Amino acid sequence: MRLLVLGGTRFLGRHVVDAALARRFDVTIFTRGRTPVPWHEGVTRRAGNRDPEIAPGLDALEQGSWEGVIDTSGYVPRCVGASARHLAERVGHGLFVSSLSVYSDTSREGQNEDAPVAALEDPATEDVAAHYGALKAASEREFQAAFAGHATVVRPGLIVGPHDPTDRFSYWVARFAQPQALGGRGPRAVVPAPRERGLQFIDARDLAEWMLDLITSRIEGTYNAVTPPGSMTMGGLADALVTLSRNAGGATEAAWVDDAKLVARDVVPWTELPLWLPASDPAMAGFMSFSCARALAHGLRFRPLEATLVDTAAWLAQRDHAGAWREVLSRAKEDALLQDAAAGGR
Repeated sequence: MRLLVLGGTRFLGRHVVDAALARRFDVTIFTRGRTPVPWHEGVTRRAGNRDPEIAPGLDALEQGSWEGVIDTSGYVPRCVGASARHLAERVGHGLFVSSLSVYSDTSREGQNEDAPVAALEDPATEDVAAHYGALKAASEREFQAAFAGHATVVRPGLIVGPHDPTDRFSYWVARFAQPQALGGRGPRAVVPAPRERGLQFIDARDLAEWMLDLITSRIEGTYNAVTPPGSMTMGGLADALVTLSRNAGGATEAAWVDDAKLVARDVVPWTELPLWLPASDPAMAGFMSFSCARALAHGLRFRPLEATLVDTAAWLAQRDHAGAWREVLSRAKEDALLQDAAAGGR
């Protein structure tokens, strides 16, 4: 199969290319050329810019045809639409990587792909940081319009695993198995209670393999790509992390801290303490309970959590940590939370 990947050198895109090469696909990547290409052979690289207004724009894609394209790097509708229209007549099937953040109401549990998506108050805005979800939703529409009749949209939640540049899920692996990467931490790690707190995420490699299955079979439609609601909890993750720590020769244990203490210490949800969304925020009550039934019916499968943890730890062990961990919970704030928890237990 001849596959074009828009992006392809970082995280999910990198795993897509790895999986495609393992299937002996003929792979072309389109990037800005700022990130070194990790493959010495088997990948054709074309350099340009997603924004057609920034030279050389999409010039490198003027020639060629592909059986499939996967867009892993589309955030601005104008740019997504430009590349999609540029390629639609020369590509057999298109797949756009969107996000669960497109949904307009994350307070409701169990939402499927038919739930309403966010709309832009100002259709001209391109402020991704301020309007990420609505811009992704608008980008979906641009992509589907260009690839009408041969388009797939995948909406992942938190994507995890090796090569994750966000340090969100990786924080938990480092905190339990490699605390030295965080500048050294004590043997008790703050974990947001309760144990039954539901979680949803997906290993980037599982997502990559499944997307290749979809595009190879030319399966159309829109799909939430996360683990089934209720299948994973904070308690299950913490237990697996404790085991990971012990297997690595450590002794880190979970110290459960309730929402009230985390809020009182101004812990920033999702960034300072990844995976934590306080129950006091009703607007996010459904964010970890999206339905993935449609994706499961079309072949989405998940590797064991333990495999993701072990592989992420192996990657972290050889990664350069310079510049990392800037947003996550500091040792000083973690120590204060541990003192609060201890005081509350007396």
